[in-house]
Amino acid sequence: MANNEFQVLPALPLKNTILFPGLLLPLSVGRESSLRTVQAALNTEEKEIILIAQRDPQVESPEQDDLYTIGTKAVIRKSSRTGEGVMEILVLGVERVVVVKLETSGPHMQVKYRPFPLPEDGGSEVEALSGALLELAAKAIALAQPQSAAELTRMLAGSEDPLKLAFLLASIFSLDAAKEQQLLEAETRVDALRLIHTYLAHEMQVLELRQKISSTARDEMSKEQREYLLRQQLRAIQQELGEKDADKAEIDMIRERFEKANLPEEAKKEFQRELARLERLPAGAPDYHVTRTYLEFVLDLPWNASTEDNLDIAHAREVLDADHFGLKEVKERILEQLSVLKRNPDAKAPILCLVGAPGVGKTSLGQSIARALERKFERFSLGGMHDEAELRGHRRTYIGAMAGRLLQAMRRAGALNPVLLLDEVDKLGRDFRGDPAAALLEVLDPEQNKTFRDNYLDMAFDLSKVLFITTANTLDTIPRPLLDRMEILRLSGYSEEEKQQIARRYLIPKQLKATGLTDDQIEFTDDGLKAIIRGYTREAGLRQLERAIARVTRKVTLRFAEEEVTKMTVTPDSLIDLLGPEMFLPEQMRKAVPAGVVTGLAWTEAGGDVLYIESTLLPNGKGLTITGQLGDVMQESAKIAQSYVWAHAAELGVDPEAIKNSGVHVHVPAGAIPKDGPSAGVTMTTALASLYSGLPARSDIAMTGEVTLAGLVLPIGGVKEKVLAARRAGITRVILPQGNKKDLRDLPEHVRKEMQFHFVDRVEEVLSIVIPNIKMRLALAS
Repeated sequence: MANNEFQVLPALPLKNTILFPGLLLPLSVGRESSLRTVQAALNTEEKEIILIAQRDPQVESPEQDDLYTIGTKAVIRKSSRTGEGVMEILVLGVERVVVVKLETSGPHMQVKYRPFPLPEDGGSEVEALSGALLELAAKAIALAQPQSAAELTRMLAGSEDPLKLAFLLASIFSLDAAKEQQLLEAETRVDALRLIHTYLAHEMQVLELRQKISSTARDEMSKEQREYLLRQQLRAIQQELGEKDADKAEIDMIRERFEKANLPEEAKKEFQRELARLERLPAGAPDYHVTRTYLEFVLDLPWNASTEDNLDIAHAREVLDADHFGLKEVKERILEQLSVLKRNPDAKAPILCLVGAPGVGKTSLGQSIARALERKFERFSLGGMHDEAELRGHRRTYIGAMAGRLLQAMRRAGALNPVLLLDEVDKLGRDFRGDPAAALLEVLDPEQNKTFRDNYLDMAFDLSKVLFITTANTLDTIPRPLLDRMEILRLSGYSEEEKQQIARRYLIPKQLKATGLTDDQIEFTDDGLKAIIRGYTREAGLRQLERAIARVTRKVTLRFAEEEVTKMTVTPDSLIDLLGPEMFLPEQMRKAVPAGVVTGLAWTEAGGDVLYIESTLLPNGKGLTITGQLGDVMQESAKIAQSYVWAHAAELGVDPEAIKNSGVHVHVPAGAIPKDGPSAGVTMTTALASLYSGLPARSDIAMTGEVTLAGLVLPIGGVKEKVLAARRAGITRVILPQGNKKDLRDLPEHVRKEMQFHFVDRVEEVLSIVIPNIKMRLALAS
C-alpha cells in the first residue's frame, strides 16, 4: 500500500544549475543517457520529467548517492535537435519533489518520487523580509544590469508570492548550484527569504567592489590619457619656442656625462645599447625610469677615478700612533704595505682580517689606516646578513632592483682604491635566500675581484685596488675557504697599564670635550683610574671603560650645575658616590689550597681569567663526575688527566686501588659560565695528581697547556690574555708549554720583567714544580 503513494517519471540529472517551481529553464542535453530520458518524457502525453541536481558535476554516470534528494517536477514545453547529438529543451518547473529511489537498470533513468509541497507560512516576518529583499534587489540590479534595472525591478515588484520572488532573484543573479539547492530545500518561507537575503547581500558586496575597481581603473586611464595629451601639447609648445623638451634634455645630459666618463670597452658597449633603448622609450613607460636609473648608476661608479696614496712612512706611523696605542703588529703590517706600494704602485692590495675581543679598536683602526694612506673610507656591517643579493645586487628583472652593498660603497667612495671595512664577518647568516659568505669568496680573492660582476650592473668592475679590511670577534664561525683568503691579524686585549695610557690619551679628553668640562675642573688620579679599570670593567677592550669615564664626567657636570663643587678629583673613595659599589671583584690568588685544587688560566672573549679547578674523592663512589658547564673538549681533558694519573700511579706514589674503588668529582667555578677548550689539560692532571697523592699544590703558580695521554704538554693560544689575568690576581709565576715561548714577545716589557715563566714539555715537569713533595717520588721512580 505504501508503494501506491510513489509515482515514477523519467529523471534528468543537471550539472551546475537548479530549476525552481514556476520558472522556465532552457537546457542543452548531450549525454546519451540523458537524451534517452528526454525522449522517454516526450513520448508521454504529459511530457513530464524530474530534474535533479548532481552533487559533483564531473560525474558522467551518476548514481543515487551522486544526486540531491530534493528535485523539481517539470514539463517540457519545447524541444529541438541542433545536430551533433545535442537536444535543446525548454522546461517549466511545476512542483518540488522528494526522490525516493533512482532506477538505472532500464533503457533510461527514472525515479520513484513523492510531491514535496512548497511552504505556505506567512506573517509579519515574511512581509518584512520581502520588503528588505526588494530594496536590496533593486540596488544589486542597478549595479549588475543598469541598462535593464527599471524593467527588472518592476517585474520583481509585481511578484505577489514571496517564495517565487526568492526563486526569481536566485535565477537572475546566477547563484552557484549549492546555494540554489539550499534555497530549493528550504522548509519555510522565512528560511528561504533569509537564505536569499544573505546570498544577495554577499553579491551586493562583490558588485560594489567590482564597481570600485572598475572606477579606479577608469580614473587611472583617464589620468594617463590626460598626462599624455598634456605632454604632447607641451612638446608642441617647446618646438614652437625652439626649446628642447625635458626628456630630450635629460637624455642629452646623460650622453654628455657618458662622453666624459671614459668607461672600459665592455661597459661602453653596454651603456650605448641601454642609452639607445632609453631614447626609443616614451617617458611615461615604466621601463624608462628603470633604464634611466641604471644608466645614472653606471656613470656614478668610479671606473677610472683613484686617489693618490700618501706613501710617507713617517706620516703614516705618526697617524697610526696618534689614533691607537699599542697594536704594534697591525701597524707594522700597514707600513709594510706602504713600503711595497712605494716600490711597486701596481701591487695587489692585501685583504686583512682583524680578529679580537669587542672594544679593542678594530673598526676605528680601519678609519686610521684610511687616514694614514689618505684614501677614502667606507664601512658596512655584515652582521646578520642572510641574503646573497645584498652583496651582489638584484637582477634588473625584479621590481625595485638595486645594486649590492659593495658597489653602493664604491659609488659613495668615488674612487677605485678606497679602504673598505667589512664589519662583523664572523656573524654572517645563511638561509634559503643564499649564502653571503660564498659571495664574499670572489670579492676577497685578489685573483678574481678584478672582474667582479654585480647582478644589477651585469658588467665587470675592478675591485683589485680596494684595500679590504674585515673584522671578527672569533674565527670559529668563518667558513674555511673564506678564512683562507684573508690575512689574519690578531688584536689581543689590553693590559691594565695600556688601558690607563689609552684612557689618559684618548678616552678622558674625548669625554671632557663631550661634556664641556676642562682639565682644571676634573682630575683623574692614577689610583682612581686604576680603581675604575679593576672594579667597574671586565673586558679585553675599552667600551666599558669609556662608558664608566663618561658616567663620571656626567656626574661631575651635574654637581657643577648644582654649584656643589669648583673642582672634582676622582679617587678610589669618590668612585662609590660617582659610580656606586664595585661591579666586579677581581679573582684573587688563594693563599692556601687543599689537595685537589689547582690554579689554571683561561681565555675568554672579555680577555683572560684565573680558573680554579677543584676535585674531591667520593668514597665508595664510581667513575668521574664533571660539573661547571664544561664543553666536550674540556671533559675529554679531565678523562685524559685521570687516565694519565692512573697509568702512572706507581711513579706518583698513588695507590691504584684508591683510584679504582673511589669516585672523583671535578668542578670548575663559576658554574653559570660555559667553558671549553684543551688548555686546561695540565691543570686537570695536576689537580687529580694532587688529589690522589694527598699532597697540596702551590697556590702562587698558575698554569695552562694541553696534555696528551703520553704526558706531552702542547702549546695553546691566548697567552697574553692569560698572563695578564694571572698578574691581575697577584700571581707572578706561570707555567707555559715550551711551544709558547715565542708568544712572550706579545707581552709588554714591564710585564715580562715582573713575571716568572716556567716552560715545560712534559707533565712530570709541571708536577715537580707545582707539587714540591711529589718531586722526590718522581725522582725515586726515575
